Amino acid sequence: MGASLAGRIEAIRLSQFVGRTAEQMLLQSALGAETLPFNIVYIYGPGGVGKSTLLRTFAQQCARRAIPSLYLDLRNVEPSPDAFSEALRRVLNLNADDSAVAAMTAYATPFALLLDTYELAQPLDEWLREVFVPQLPANVLCVLAGRNPLSAPWRADPGLQSLLRVIPLHNLNPDESREYLQRRGVPVNRQEAVLAFTHGHPLALSLVADAFAQRGDFDFQPEATPDVVKTLLEHFVQHVPGPAHRAALEVCSLVRLTTESLLASALDTPDVHDLFEWLRSLSFIEGRREGLFPHDLAREALVTDLRWRNPEWHTELHRRARTYYVNRLSQVAGQEQQRFLFDLIYLHRYNPVMRPFFDWQAGGSLTVEAMRPEDYGPIRAMVTKHEGEESSLIAKYWLSRLPQQVLVCRDHQRQPCGFMLLLPLHEVGEEGAAFDPAVAACWKYLKNHAPLRSGEVATLFRFWMSADEYQHVSPVQSLIAVNAARHYLFTPGLAYTFLPCADPAFWQEVMAYTDQQRIASADFTVGDRRYGMFGHDWRAVPPVAWLERLAEREVGHEPDAAPTTAVRSLVVLSEADFGSAVRDALRDFTQADNLRANPLLQSRLVIERAGSQARESERVTALQSLIRSTADRLRESHRMGKAYKALYHTYFQPAPTQEQAAELVDLPFSTYRRHLKHAITWITDTLWQMEVGSMER
Repeated sequence: MGASLAGRIEAIRLSQFVGRTAEQMLLQSALGAETLPFNIVYIYGPGGVGKSTLLRTFAQQCARRAIPSLYLDLRNVEPSPDAFSEALRRVLNLNADDSAVAAMTAYATPFALLLDTYELAQPLDEWLREVFVPQLPANVLCVLAGRNPLSAPWRADPGLQSLLRVIPLHNLNPDESREYLQRRGVPVNRQEAVLAFTHGHPLALSLVADAFAQRGDFDFQPEATPDVVKTLLEHFVQHVPGPAHRAALEVCSLVRLTTESLLASALDTPDVHDLFEWLRSLSFIEGRREGLFPHDLAREALVTDLRWRNPEWHTELHRRARTYYVNRLSQVAGQEQQRFLFDLIYLHRYNPVMRPFFDWQAGGSLTVEAMRPEDYGPIRAMVTKHEGEESSLIAKYWLSRLPQQVLVCRDHQRQPCGFMLLLPLHEVGEEGAAFDPAVAACWKYLKNHAPLRSGEVATLFRFWMSADEYQHVSPVQSLIAVNAARHYLFTPGLAYTFLPCADPAFWQEVMAYTDQQRIASADFTVGDRRYGMFGHDWRAVPPVAWLERLAEREVGHEPDAAPTTAVRSLVVLSEADFGSAVRDALRDFTQADNLRANPLLQSRLVIERAGSQARESERVTALQSLIRSTADRLRESHRMGKAYKALYHTYFQPAPTQEQAAELVDLPFSTYRRHLKHAITWITDTLWQMEVGSMER
């Protein structure tokens, strides 16, 4: 009854300790050897990852094996040689004149010296490396634990290299995390949500388990536990110098990879080098060739805190990042364009609809390339494996006729691990419809519901699959989705896309979120399998409006959000109707009230120029500006100069009559009419090509 609580506390700690098997075995095997194989171990990792717990557990194991040890938390020690030496003497119960090094030398057994929170002892780093450590006896195993990687001089010293082991401490794996949650009594049906937020981070697991211990069973949502998030942030971010640094940290948590150019754009600041370097110095921020990114849990905590604390700023940062990516997409190509597309999609990772249907690691080392002749066999084998022999014969038909339409996903060994076949429906025609039931179903739908206009194209993603996972969620499937998005955004004249799914019910929710409408009338059967069809009319909701709609749904957490009025009212005009609307717009150019009834206000062309949420008056202005800027190109042409003057005096600065307009242009009336007709035809054709073109215009 008179014993202290220390024993009970340590017993509880041990009962809840899981994982770290490899780290414990390394330390224990070293102390069990006849001669220490190494004398210095450096353990590092972000705050809360379990460094202190590992050191304390190791000290307990030393005690059970009668191996002397000394644990010293350097947060309680002034970073000076004298203060450090005094702290060692105090823990070893030595007098002021005694030497701690001599006391450790006196032990006949190995001795474990455990120094925690090493990041706070940086002023001592050189002295410890050059003076203290070389004095230690050969029987001492010195274990240092800190947030930051070991400084370069330790690793560069050839004398220390063979005596040094560096251990990066990572999160617990899923099995270890579940074991911990089980020991803490967290209900099994809540554990997946906890793992999705914590990513196996020990402190986060502990804090969430505490919440369950206090509240009982509840539906865990990070936003509903701001106390947990706040504690995590305090461990990750001990000090933020100012508002600009906090904003930089918030940007870094929101985007997949942070570069100086992206940071400058998101913060609307031309020079962010110092902020970027500050981010780079943080222990929970990692870097690779493409940019910086935070530890998974730090990202989760920062974004959750931002969305809860300042949703308006979160929405604004989301908009700025999206604008940056869209602008960059039109400036790059190839793999770089693919990366920016993934970065754009990554902004939607917190949406509850999108999150389960995407592999957010961008496929790792996977690449996408055109099909090679040697890929023919592996691709046929994939189709046969997952869809059967009849589908394989259809794939053979298209692979031989349109090999250039195949995109192949390759693994790190450059071997095919998936593919996508993009059929240009406007090219394959009736011949393809007669052979392939999928093409026949799409053509029938287009003819009856969405006929193609002159200059427009339609695509059927006829086959898409991973070699192993078929059409299930996987890195290959995610890479296919990225390249489908690239096709949406950069295919000139794209009017319609069709996407068949072997399991349409599985994909229904995320397809609806991304505006891929279920088209049951275009379902088709091959062999004994029925495929469900999804599609999108890019004339009704063009790429720019599509991106805006997805963004609205993401920041508003409304996967079924209604489209804006502007997008809902967008119309698809035939070429003849479009031409008639252009002529009417020229006639009513100076009469804004009359222009309000012009169908061009609801065209893709004007919606993209004015914005999907523009008011009617703003769309009128956009239409006038569009016509005027197009006409200006006539004025710049020496050959078309008279045509521009005829147009100008007829519509932009109209004379009372066409006869008077001819006089102002100084042309006979018949010649004036010919030039005017030429100008109207040129403007109509130019605007039509813009209407049916891609977002690159």
